[in-house]
Amino acid sequence: MCTGSGCIAIALAKAFPDAKVDASDISDEALAVAKINVLRHNVEDQLQLHKADLFANLPSKKYDLIVSNPPYVSEQEMTDLPEEYRHEPVLGLEAGQQGLDMAIRILDEATDYLSPNGILVVEVGNSELALADTYPKTPFTWVEFERGGGGVFLLTAEQLREHHARQHETNSR
Repeated sequence: MCTGSGCIAIALAKAFPDAKVDASDISDEALAVAKINVLRHNVEDQLQLHKADLFANLPSKKYDLIVSNPPYVSEQEMTDLPEEYRHEPVLGLEAGQQGLDMAIRILDEATDYLSPNGILVVEVGNSELALADTYPKTPFTWVEFERGGGGVFLLTAEQLREHHARQHETNSR
């Protein structure tokens, strides 16, 4: 989800040649660029593009892997971004006061689309601490990269179901 130019979806298609990949974005412009890249990398038989607002308008099916690089920049961070980042569309960057609007929606809706043994992987960038503070009992696995960087979490389908159960219990009180 939030495929932008399609680079992550294309990399997944190349890494898993037997997999079928659905890639989505809300932006027509992003999808046009992604289509060019899908064709350039010869994965058009494996990778399907969809115009979707996160899960809305996606095929109603279960996925073994859901990967998203949604907008995750907070309102304050938007005002402090270096000039080179200002060439990116705001739609692809800003995600509310804490930068969590999209990540929270993904956490709320992913269970309906994740297979029983599936995995959810989402980049939240500098909003990592805000997300961990918002959901202190959710056992996020924070991915460590060989060459640095962070802000990417992984949850199994079971962990996501437990997260939902805790949220439902909290909201019922």
